[in-house]
Amino acid sequence: MKSGARNQAFAARKAAFAAGQGQAAEILADFLAPHSGRALAGYMPMRTEIDPLPAMAAHVGTVGVPVIIGEGQPLRFREWSPGCAMVPGAFGALIPPEGAWVTPEVLIVPLVGFDRRGYRLGYGGGFYDRTLEGLRARGPVLAVGFAFSAQEMPEVPIEATDQPLDVIVTERGVITV
Repeated sequence: MKSGARNQAFAARKAAFAAGQGQAAEILADFLAPHSGRALAGYMPMRTEIDPLPAMAAHVGTVGVPVIIGEGQPLRFREWSPGCAMVPGAFGALIPPEGAWVTPEVLIVPLVGFDRRGYRLGYGGGFYDRTLEGLRARGPVLAVGFAFSAQEMPEVPIEATDQPLDVIVTERGVITV
């Protein structure tokens, strides 16, 4: 079921990407503003992913980006700032080659599809589910899905290991779950 849903969501995301992201980054930055001073982790957008970089750059506080340590492992986050040195990491995502590790209190999560229950459809590797599970075991973390509104699905197929998001931000606004 997830494979078919993922194909539909990729097509919707591709079409939305071609149309432009509108005010999505500004809406995300406004949403994150009350969380200034908290450690934030975002992501380096790839292909047709919506771009969180302007919101990450506007954040007052430490910002990290994901580093894939290995298959079946949770993500770690290395400190990032606009203009810092970057190298290709696993799956081609850019990562800082060195720097401090960050434990995020707020996590911007990329996705392929989402529903209003807060569930996300990812790429299938389970990296963010493992990461959120581990972070939540340590204490509170705010999981913010960032996507085009066209990526919304009536219901994401879920498994017992899927971790829900707390909120989803799109170019149309904030969806609280």
